[in-house]
Amino acid sequence: MENKNTELNSSFSVSKVHPSAYVDPNAELRNGVIISQGAIVGPEVVIGEGTQIGPNAVITGRTKIGNNNKIFPNVFIGLDPQDLKYKGASTEVIIGDNNTFRECVTINKATDEGEKTIIGNNNLLMAYTHIGHNCELGNGIILSNSVQVAGHVKVEDKAIIGGCLGIHQFVHIGYLAMIGGMTRVDRDVPPFCLAEGHPGRLRGLNRIGIKRNGLTENKDFDLKLLQSTWNLLFKSDHVISDALDMAIKGGLDSSSAKLCDFLKESISKERRGPMPSIN
Repeated sequence: MENKNTELNSSFSVSKVHPSAYVDPNAELRNGVIISQGAIVGPEVVIGEGTQIGPNAVITGRTKIGNNNKIFPNVFIGLDPQDLKYKGASTEVIIGDNNTFRECVTINKATDEGEKTIIGNNNLLMAYTHIGHNCELGNGIILSNSVQVAGHVKVEDKAIIGGCLGIHQFVHIGYLAMIGGMTRVDRDVPPFCLAEGHPGRLRGLNRIGIKRNGLTENKDFDLKLLQSTWNLLFKSDHVISDALDMAIKGGLDSSSAKLCDFLKESISKERRGPMPSIN
């Protein structure tokens, strides 16, 4: 006997939609999309080729999802932001390609008209991760289980964030930064840095991450210069603005310049400032 509860049909000609799923007729599903049982896809949703939507997931709002993403059961994407300032604006969620969203991930749309919550490519968001309104995630990022990201947070490429922690609103996490599990993240974490603790403190350079990403094999990458720049910025007696001026005058390669540029923005009035280093 045919089991219709597990049968996939082609109500969308080039996609497979389970009979118990609901896909609004105005949604756009590209080639090879799979919508599993109990999933709901709203009218303003666009889902790219090869993306898989797991059981009981909800994709709604003005949400555009790229190609070859894996969305596991009970993921919620594009719902209203948890922001008391939200007044019903038609905002967006934009997601790139080759991302994995594990069980019970939630991704909220932005707050005000014309704004977006953005997630790039090749990211892994583990179970129970929350991405708040107006966040911007780059590429190749790992967020471990139960990472709670408040609104307006920016996470740069290849950052790794340990589990069971919260990231304060407006915080920026730099390129190749690594944050240990259960760290209190209430300040910016600069590129290439390792952070840990409660309250969070910078512990030094993320040397293992730097090596694993092949930077030490790049002839244009100078680890000694990056380390000496980090020491000047975080271990000297100079205030950070003076240390930045000294580092820039001393000459920088591209990686040390990336660190200094991040810090120049971090100490501006609009930002929360960099996380202090451990004594």
